Formats: sequence, C-alpha cells, structure tokens
Amino acid sequence: MTDFKPEEISHPPMDQLQGFEYCIDSNPSWGEAIALGFQHYILALGTAVMIPTLLVPWMGGSDGDKVRVVQTLLFVTGINTLLQTLFGTRLPTVIGGSYAFVVPIISIIHDSSLTRIPNDHERFVQTMRATQGALIISSSIQIILGYSQLWGIFSRFFSPLGMVPVVALVGFGLFDRGFPVVGRCVEIGVPMLILFIAFSQYLKHLHARRVPILERYALLISITIIWAYAHILTVSGAYRHHPLVTQISCRTDRANLISSAPWIKIPYPLQWGPPSFDAGHCFGMMAAVFVSLIESTGAYKAAARLASATPPPVHVLSRGIGWQGVGILLDGLFGTGTGSTVSVENVGLLGSTRVGSRRVIQISAGFMIFFSILGKFGALFASIPFTIFAAVYCVLFGLVAAVGLSLLQFTNMNSMRNLFITGVSIFLGLSIPEYFFRYTASAQHGPAHTRAGWFNDYINTIFSSPPTVALIVAVFLDNTLDFKDTDKDRGMPWWVRFRSFKGDSRNEEFYTLPFNLNRFFPPS
Repeated sequence: MTDFKPEEISHPPMDQLQGFEYCIDSNPSWGEAIALGFQHYILALGTAVMIPTLLVPWMGGSDGDKVRVVQTLLFVTGINTLLQTLFGTRLPTVIGGSYAFVVPIISIIHDSSLTRIPNDHERFVQTMRATQGALIISSSIQIILGYSQLWGIFSRFFSPLGMVPVVALVGFGLFDRGFPVVGRCVEIGVPMLILFIAFSQYLKHLHARRVPILERYALLISITIIWAYAHILTVSGAYRHHPLVTQISCRTDRANLISSAPWIKIPYPLQWGPPSFDAGHCFGMMAAVFVSLIESTGAYKAAARLASATPPPVHVLSRGIGWQGVGILLDGLFGTGTGSTVSVENVGLLGSTRVGSRRVIQISAGFMIFFSILGKFGALFASIPFTIFAAVYCVLFGLVAAVGLSLLQFTNMNSMRNLFITGVSIFLGLSIPEYFFRYTASAQHGPAHTRAGWFNDYINTIFSSPPTVALIVAVFLDNTLDFKDTDKDRGMPWWVRFRSFKGDSRNEEFYTLPFNLNRFFPPS
C-alpha cells in the first residue's frame, strides 16, 4: 500500500455539501420537478395518514372522520409548506404533522369531561374542538419566540459541537418508526428496504437521457413495485387467516380510506365548530410546541446542508420559527388533529435524490392541496401500507442523522471535553426518552403523574423527545464545562459568520425574501 502524507489524507471542513445536482435555488426541468414533487408528496402521506389513524379512533371518530382529518392535515401541510418556503427559512422543507403533540392530545382525549360524552361522534367533535383551542393558544410560543428574535438570540449559544447531538437525534430518535414497524410485515417491508437501497445507491449510475432515473426516482419506482406486490398478496388471500394486526400492516384494503372519502371536499377553518379553551389543555400543549421548535431547529440545520446551502443565519432561523408558529395556528383553526413540524423524512429525501431545489418542495405542496380536495384520488395513494413507508424511513432518518454527525468536522474530536459532551448528550438523548416510553407502556401513564395534568404533559412531552433532551444536555454542558478558550475546539470560528445575514455573501443568494420584500423586512 502506498504511503500517504497526513496532509494528503485529510479532508478540510466544508460548510456546504458537494455533489448535488440541484441546490436550493437551482431547478430541474419542469417535468423532472413535477415528478420529484409528487415523490415528496407520496412520502409525506405516511405521517399524514398515521397520526389521524392513531388519534381519531381514540377520540371516538369514525372512518369518515378519519378521512376528513387526513384531508385537512394534508391541505394545511401544503399551505404551511408554501408559507415556509416563500416567507420563512426558504429552505426546501415540508411542514407536516408532528408526533410531538401526541402526548398532550391523548391527555385531552382522556379528560373526564370528554370521556363522559356517550355519543362517539359528539365526543369526537368536542375533543377536536378542545385540541383546536389548545393549538391556537399554544402557537403563540413559536410566534413570539420567532418574530421577536428571542429564539435567534438564544441560538447564539449553539455551537457546531452542541448541534451535533440535536441534529443527529432528529434522525436517530425516530428509530422506533423504522425497522420495528417493518417487522410487522417483513414480506413487504424487507423487499422495500432492499429495493430502495439498490435503486438509490447501487444502481444510481444508470442514466436515461443523462438523468439518473433510478437514483432520483428510487422512492416512486420501489413503492410502485412493492405496492403492486402487496396488492397481489392481498387479493390472493395470503392474509385471510392472519391476525388483525398483521392484516392492518400488510393488506392494501384495510385502511378504509377510499370508500369513506368524498369525491370533492374543501377543508375550511372551524369546520368542526368553534374551538373550546381550557387552561390545562393549553399549558400541556405548549410543551409540544416547544419540542416542535427544537426538533425543527435541528431539521432546518440538516435541510440547509442537504440543499447545499449555508447554515441559516440567526435572523432567518427566527423568521422560520415564527412562520411555523403561524402554521400551528392554522392547524388549530382548520382542525388537523395535531401540530406541525419539519418533516424529517422529506429532509432525508433531499439527500437521497441529491436534489435540494426549493421549487420541487413547492410543487409537492401543490400536490398536497390538490389531492386533499379530490378525496377519492388522495385516499388511493394514502392507502399504501405504512410498512412500506417505514422501510424508506430506515434509510432517510439515518441519512438525516448522518448529517448531524457531519458537523463534527468543524470541531476538535481529539479533545476529551468534546468527546464527553458528544457521547453523554447522544446517549442521554436516546436513553431518557426510552425510559419514558417504557414506563408509559407499562404503567399506562408517564413518569410524571401528579394531580396537575398540565405539569405531567409538560414533563412527559419534553423528556420523550430525543432532540430536546440532547439540546438541553449538550447546550448546557457546552456552555458551562471548561468553556473558556475553547471556541476553536467547539467549531465557533466556522459558524460565527453565519450568525448575521450579512456575515457571508452567500446568505443573500439562499435566504432573501421573494417579491423584493427585504425592503420592508431588512435582515439583521
């Protein structure tokens, strides 16, 4: 083996990822952009269907109610995505439903004033109204922290070292939605996982008219093949005598979405009636909004790298959080059944396709709005078994996590201080939420179980989120443990110029508002 000098095998840090066909402000042809946008829409369906499928039956809702909530969630996801890509961070991110809101919503579902309602549909409507009220009030957290620039000021304490665990656990923290779900139907999930990896990685050099078809459209191609395969298994009676849980995970006709969906239905604000407001519900929901804020901050950092852009400046990050608060307000007004956050799987797809174009995400938002109105057609795509999406998550969540680990290049990992902070924050970020999850599964309530329901929701929600725990531990340790004269080891010289909009000339290219709006909202 040839001997190499140290300077020949070192890899200098790069604040922009290389090798992307299209970055944030460059666009593929309209045909390619539409196909890629549809691919992002298909991927967003997983969460848009899964959250209502989980929550609506507990609320007392029927299949028709579930379909209506799915349509509403997709409709508002499209609106929020357009608002974020036009006026927020302007990063190519899908703003979809968040699992962070599940804990306080379940607490609302179990409220004694609601569980006493005998009629299921009436209980569903009243529970939805209570959820709407809590979302409307709690959205003020992100609106205030974002537009007041308070979150931007706080983010000045973030270093590349402190952000490594946060961004990494935005991906790694979702491990339970990967192979554990694939394992519920291995005959569909495993082939999907193998096929997606084969198309996107091993066969990515196969081109058609100079376009890497298999790499760029691996998701669409593999989902089409496995969906057809799953349908063949379903109609042939392969699952006829299997347990109900297996049938739900494997069959293509168990979602009851197509038959329950109307042909045309336009979601509108207050469609469930006037929201109801309860102080305890609102305080509990504020914890989920705070968790959403932290998870989105990590996802924005990942999206910037996977769009081959510079790290978003403090002003831009705050602006995005403010618009995300507006998105949660819209969730409450329309009645989506949950709040919003950045869709991690769609961030991962940017890296898998090597296309970080903002236009592609905006087109996907158009698909979301269009198919949410045309109920039957949208329900057809939404009937894809969730196991198929889980197989894709195994790759895409891992890719986002790897982006977080890539931030280590800006730090000195020969420092015991840095090794301690990184290791402890990642371990606790995984271990503490796992403890909360297992405790809840065993005791049917979280570790925080006092008479103050809002306090329980606060603690159980915050400490059930891996990125949130990682941020609390990492930022505290990074700013208190031998922090003097460690700026270089922490990677601060690399990021300091991105604190202000004018600190780097590339920021204007990536983050300037459209329609010359910067005249009215000058960047700081």
